[in-house]
Amino acid sequence: MKTLLCLTLLASFAHSLAADLVTDIGDRLEIFVDRALIDTMEGATLQLGQPQPEEISMVFDNPWEGNFSAAYMTVIKDGGTYRLYYRGGTKTDTGITKAGTEVTCYAESQDGKAWVKPKLGLVAFEGSTDNNIILGPTPRRTSVNFTAMLDDRPGIPAAERYKAVGAGTGREEGLLRFVSPDGIHWKIYSEEIIFDGYKLDSLNVVSWLPAEQCYAIYMRAWSEGGTPGNPKPRDAYRTIARAVSKDFKTWSEPVRMKFSGEEKTRNLYSNATMPYFRAPHIQISMPHRMISEEVVPRAELEAYKTETRAIAHSIGDVMLMSTRDGATYDRTFMDAFVRPGMERGAWHARSLFASMGIVPTSDAEMSFYVSTNYAIPSHQIRRYSLRTDGFASIHAGYSGGTVTTKPIRFSGEKLVLNYWTSAAGRIQVELLDEAGKPLPGYAAGDCNKIIGNEIRRTVTWKNKDNLRDVAGRPVRLRFRITDADLYSLRFEH
Repeated sequence: MKTLLCLTLLASFAHSLAADLVTDIGDRLEIFVDRALIDTMEGATLQLGQPQPEEISMVFDNPWEGNFSAAYMTVIKDGGTYRLYYRGGTKTDTGITKAGTEVTCYAESQDGKAWVKPKLGLVAFEGSTDNNIILGPTPRRTSVNFTAMLDDRPGIPAAERYKAVGAGTGREEGLLRFVSPDGIHWKIYSEEIIFDGYKLDSLNVVSWLPAEQCYAIYMRAWSEGGTPGNPKPRDAYRTIARAVSKDFKTWSEPVRMKFSGEEKTRNLYSNATMPYFRAPHIQISMPHRMISEEVVPRAELEAYKTETRAIAHSIGDVMLMSTRDGATYDRTFMDAFVRPGMERGAWHARSLFASMGIVPTSDAEMSFYVSTNYAIPSHQIRRYSLRTDGFASIHAGYSGGTVTTKPIRFSGEKLVLNYWTSAAGRIQVELLDEAGKPLPGYAAGDCNKIIGNEIRRTVTWKNKDNLRDVAGRPVRLRFRITDADLYSLRFEH
């Protein structure tokens, strides 16, 4: 009896362990920015996407704008309207905003490409309200790095449909919170300061995380110091911390994020961390990576009328990171996501800051925005486009490759792929049992070849696409890929 009991307990434990190793993806979209679902790859790799530089979205030619306006910006799509928030203020002769005069400016678009600066009549600048300023100067200088979010979940009070935070640069005064019904008319949510004593001189971004059912603020942190008990970082590098809240009122203490790969990352000046709008269980981050290097000589920068304090021995680019658990950034890709362009002004301190906000600009395209030529008169914002889901892909060349997933469980009825092959390329999909054997009717030879370039392609096996007989069972997927890229998958109902 004891032997039988032990065997029963061992079998129960093994079954429980096996269940824990199966990832239930339901009917959610999965993108390949990490190896979370990948078990083995042979002849295939994860390949970083290549954002394409598009048109100049904005230049700063108004008296209340300057050469520092786009370092920190937020882009939000609300229905058919795109909203962009950026910094303005009273300029010095060299174009820098005078400390204490910072304001928050607003622009909007109907397609995410052509932007207008509406005359809102809300805030006076030099005696006139004929401008696009939505928040005037505050004693805490919250417009230095004001960032907003859209909170359109059911049950949210209409007056709090938009939320925002802001903190004065270089100060240890924490964050002030704001709310708005429409993203244009704002008021202070509470006079209470959160994270008092933390050094938050960067774009501290706020969002709602559906996967965790909480608000999160990803903020400036330091490898050492920058906290109430140790306010001045010494010999430290810039990094990222996170705090969360269930109600936007009470917040946890900030905790430094961890990083996969090398333990000590380079200076990350900003983070732009947000849930991906098509797969919100995955958060995408596009930090500014700051490198101690000089490319453009100081004399040349001075000839551009660059603000003196912006001339530093550093350059920067934009990286791509992701996080599924909100505690660790996955850095599958250490290469730059966006490199500095050919403009000389892109090759000095603090150029290339990505927007907080990745937005769809067509069914097949999404866009984000990058500031460049920081601190010089040609300071501007440029739009970058990506294929929908195109942050990264599983790629195999002409010689072909295979990728096998870890055990998964799904709830949809059809497998839909976002992919791109060459004329000579193809993708075929097998459904395997947990042991790795093809399920009857779902072997590679049963799969109709997938050739083309589509955002949504339903996989068929001998012209059958319905997977009701397999849904809910632990399975693996094996992709056979030739000269093609696979960007995402989803089991749809």
